[in-house]
Amino acid sequence: MSAATRRRVVITGIGIKAPTGLDIKSSWRSAVNGLSGIGRVSLLDVETSPAKIAGEVKGFEPSQYMNVKDTRRTSRFVQLGLASAIDALDDSGMDLSGELVLRSGCILGVGLGGLAEIEKNALLLEEKGNRRISPFFIPYAIPNMASGLVSLRLGLKGPNLCIATACSSASHAIGEGAQWIRSGKADVMVCGGAEAVVTPLGMAGFAALRALTLNDDPNTASRPFDRLRDGFVMGEGAAILILEELELAKSRGAQIYGELVGYGVSGDASHITAPAPDGEGAQRAMSMALDDAKLNPTDVSYINAHGTSTQLNDSCETAAIHKVFGDSAYSIPVSSTKGVTGHCLGATGAIEAVYSLLAIRDNLMPPTINYEEPDPLCDLDYIPNEARESQVDVVLSNSFGFGGTNCSLAFRDY
Repeated sequence: MSAATRRRVVITGIGIKAPTGLDIKSSWRSAVNGLSGIGRVSLLDVETSPAKIAGEVKGFEPSQYMNVKDTRRTSRFVQLGLASAIDALDDSGMDLSGELVLRSGCILGVGLGGLAEIEKNALLLEEKGNRRISPFFIPYAIPNMASGLVSLRLGLKGPNLCIATACSSASHAIGEGAQWIRSGKADVMVCGGAEAVVTPLGMAGFAALRALTLNDDPNTASRPFDRLRDGFVMGEGAAILILEELELAKSRGAQIYGELVGYGVSGDASHITAPAPDGEGAQRAMSMALDDAKLNPTDVSYINAHGTSTQLNDSCETAAIHKVFGDSAYSIPVSSTKGVTGHCLGATGAIEAVYSLLAIRDNLMPPTINYEEPDPLCDLDYIPNEARESQVDVVLSNSFGFGGTNCSLAFRDY
């Protein structure tokens, strides 16, 4: 598919359910003001848990989006994803009906899916036998039920896919959705990610990996790029983008948040959890996104970093940025919004894509909070603690996942 024949993809709708808020306005306000959504876990008893804080989605009422019966039959990650998709479609003002539904699809990224339901039913099986297992257990648990239910609810008859690439899942879903539109095989794609694994096994598992912070102060625990960072804070949430072919969007007078112009992917082939040394895989993903967008490194206004607040990730991502941008790396603002959300795993790329697009809309870059002590290995301009106003024309949004999977998305002002 040559650049001359490739169709252009714009974002015309956004929906979000995050630790920072239940809608675009509140979540963005929290991000730019450095207001953390991290707190003591309320979704489970954490007295014996190795981690007692998380970025939970607070105040979410699934009954506002589905009936009581469907609420009982769906997992929390599905509910968050469906609610975000409904909000995104409303925000786009699109009428999905007639022949358009045949050229409209859904691709969602999910990391661990219905882990809570797997835990519950495993205990039931052991304690009370197989007759107590719910007939809805499998629909509860399988990761693709989020995309399935969104497609069902919105009537989408085009591609219906789920991507599970750990913490890159949502970014890959957005990038792959764009490819369907670019190639002419679809006109509208509902894309993003959903995750809800603030569960006993989820918390214990990541703690056993020594990936979670040992800091139980919710206000300071997530500190990307800071010298004292010691692990990430578990988060949950969902975010959905409406991707639309440009001419269709123009014909109906749609609002346009920005254009998705670049998509880069790579594999580390290095380690199951640690990033490749010096961020070599991340470097290739970013370079590919820029090449795909026909952009020069100096065209980038801002980088929304993966920035998990772990020692290796933050230093390797910094090294990768140096390799891609060379001498100009020091002049490009970089921030991680995981200081306010925690790490939302399979949903994180979509949440950060939303913040990237809003940075373009408002010419306002969100800060990296809790940045107090510089690390010699992390020596870039991380927009410490306060948002920054500046012209934002092009944003790179990075996501990297266990298994050595990397993704970078390039958004441009339309």
